[in-house]
Amino acid sequence: MGDDRGSATVFGIAVLAVVVLLTTFGIQLGGAVVDRHEVSGAADLAALAAAARLVDGEAYACERATWVAERMRTRLVDCAVNGWEVTVEVTGRRTVFGTAAVRARAGPVDD
Repeated sequence: MGDDRGSATVFGIAVLAVVVLLTTFGIQLGGAVVDRHEVSGAADLAALAAAARLVDGEAYACERATWVAERMRTRLVDCAVNGWEVTVEVTGRRTVFGTAAVRARAGPVDD
């Protein structure tokens, strides 16, 4: 009977450790998902802003895309203009799961 003393404490600590690890993982995963959504929104807005300024020239369009990305606490990695279509790539902050990188396109609708 003396062999079982303290086993409930060890089991309780093990269960608590698993709960803490799962909670930490869930928080990190949630943060990565939120970051991905924020980067996606920033990429969409940067592409739209660049397309709106495209009549002023490619340099002005990409400058506006950079401005929008910076205001949304992201970074514009690439800005390419092909005719009246603008493609941008935006990255977010680094998380445990990596850095979110999103491409977005804006331009006239094809018939």
